[in-house]
Amino acid sequence: MASAIIHTIRRQLFFGGKISRDLTRLSQISNQPRDQFLQSYRFHHQSVPLLNKATIRDREDVSLLDAKQDPDVFGTLSPKVAAPEVPDEGDLQEENFLQNLPARSQKLSTKEYADLIKGHLKNHRIKEAIDVLEVRMKEDRVKPVNYLFNLLIGGCARVGYSKKAFQLYNKMKQHGLKITGGTYTSLFNACANSPFLGDGLSKANRLREIMIEKGYEPNESNFNAMIKAYGRCGDLKTAFQLVDEMMAKKLNIQTDTFNFLLQACISDKEFGFRHALLVWHKMYRLKALPDIYSFNLLLRCVRDCGLGDLEATEQVIEQILYQSQLKPPQLEGSSLLENGADESSNDLQLASINQEIQQEGVPNLLSRQPHLGSLISLGEIKKPEDRLLLLGGATSFLCEMEQLKIQPDIKTMTALLDTVPPTTSAEKQILSTIRKLGIRCDIDFFNILIKKRSMRFDYDAAREVLTMIRTARLEPDIVTYGVLALGCRTQDEARALLKEMRDAEIRINIQILGAMLRQGTATQNFRYVADVLEIVKQERFKPNEMFLKHLDNFNKKCEKMNKVYDRNSRKAGRDEFKLEYNRYKLKLEYWMDHMGLKGLSLDDAVGVVRQHPWEQFKESQAEGYEATKNPKLRHQKKKQHSIRKINVEELKDDDVNDDNDGSRSAEIRRIE
Repeated sequence: MASAIIHTIRRQLFFGGKISRDLTRLSQISNQPRDQFLQSYRFHHQSVPLLNKATIRDREDVSLLDAKQDPDVFGTLSPKVAAPEVPDEGDLQEENFLQNLPARSQKLSTKEYADLIKGHLKNHRIKEAIDVLEVRMKEDRVKPVNYLFNLLIGGCARVGYSKKAFQLYNKMKQHGLKITGGTYTSLFNACANSPFLGDGLSKANRLREIMIEKGYEPNESNFNAMIKAYGRCGDLKTAFQLVDEMMAKKLNIQTDTFNFLLQACISDKEFGFRHALLVWHKMYRLKALPDIYSFNLLLRCVRDCGLGDLEATEQVIEQILYQSQLKPPQLEGSSLLENGADESSNDLQLASINQEIQQEGVPNLLSRQPHLGSLISLGEIKKPEDRLLLLGGATSFLCEMEQLKIQPDIKTMTALLDTVPPTTSAEKQILSTIRKLGIRCDIDFFNILIKKRSMRFDYDAAREVLTMIRTARLEPDIVTYGVLALGCRTQDEARALLKEMRDAEIRINIQILGAMLRQGTATQNFRYVADVLEIVKQERFKPNEMFLKHLDNFNKKCEKMNKVYDRNSRKAGRDEFKLEYNRYKLKLEYWMDHMGLKGLSLDDAVGVVRQHPWEQFKESQAEGYEATKNPKLRHQKKKQHSIRKINVEELKDDDVNDDNDGSRSAEIRRIE
């Protein structure tokens, strides 16, 4: 036994010494040239035949076939391939991705990434919010979840960035994440807020088809977003059909749904007011009470939309009057698309209805029991104040809100101010109502008041509003000076306003200069127009579309007058016009050349200066943005103060008030 153990130890020592001697020899021959190393290696092991030294020495001349068949030659497929001088960018990115692994402390939780995205969205930093998902999380090697996608899609939807919203939706599907009802709602909101109505409508149609293909049953929020998208994109028929579909599926139709329908009515400038009347009374029939937003939207319809075809409008009024006498159960199955053109309403005669609900005074189609009073001629209803008269006027409008226990806010009174007749007495009535109800005013209300007075050329009264603003302890903003610019009829008035803005440390913009240009072209003041163009060049502003349109119309008008003076050389004022016009043409030509618009038509020039609405979302926000510098002021509302110190009775009345009331009364007549 002992001899066997001794024999085993001797064998291990022998083989250990042999291995060490072999390693020593290998280390010695490894320092030799390549050919000698290969020869020594093969001679030592004697496992493979030796290669020809000349063949190895002339390795560059080895054919591709020999190199592939030789088991001792390693490397690329071709022995003549040289290393690339410039490394491939993709290889560098892959190497960087594999080597630079993020630290564990660098990765954040889903909530922390969501907080980053929410912070950027609150400050309107759309690009930075998107980079959190597409750049930061990719560098951190973190897989996104559908909650983060929904946050970004909703943020893009609110600003109308529909293209990016749908790109994120497609990435969401590529990641295999679940598409929720909130995702569809945000995508339809993106279609509704898109600056391109045709593109928004096509995207909404495609998204609706996808929902049908997947068998997804939309909920109330989805339906409301769909109605909003189709309504704002101009497809009112589909918007009303969606409400009928909600009724068929027995979903709860609340006031919000009707508010979105009123938004759809606003998009139809020709027939919107007629549709709004139908929606308003259908709301009452379905026992959905209007809220403050409903009244504000209705005032928008009064201001912006018309009646359309008079015969169809008469049928709508007949239907409203007829349905107001019926009990709600009789109309439960009726479609919201009814417009009074059915046989039952056609059989009704306006005269027979008027006998049952005849009331004296102005009409009122706003209340639950509408009436036409003494009836007016629909052909005379062309202005916002005429359409407001159909609803009973400002007094009846506020009384209807009081009956529903809805307190009007300053937005309601601002919209009402924009629809009342353009007279000082009507404006005094609005101011008195604000004081009586104790509503706190903001600067927007006074801006509308200045604009209303400037548009009727009452510039002195418009300047008096500045005194009201100071009395109400408010400060003018950039919009205030913009509407004041509408009253700058001469160069001296324009220079005084610019000096006032400099003293208030408010920088001028292209909109204010456009308002001044409008006044200069209206009075054919060549020097005034030339001064405005010089300011645009000095301030390095880019003219907008309206600015170029005013300038183009003025140039066409001047060319026409120049031809008239050429045909009649003895016409009074010819020499003065020629002198001023030739000076203006030289300055205009230099200005157009400086702006890069020389020789371009109006459409081409507008295409040059027009900025794509989505370009702002592709650039990082500039440093020093106000909302970033002052986060405490981020959500601060506009200043609102009481106007009790304003003595409304001391405001001057207009002399045409009595004549205006007489003309209003004269308009009340029977429809033929």
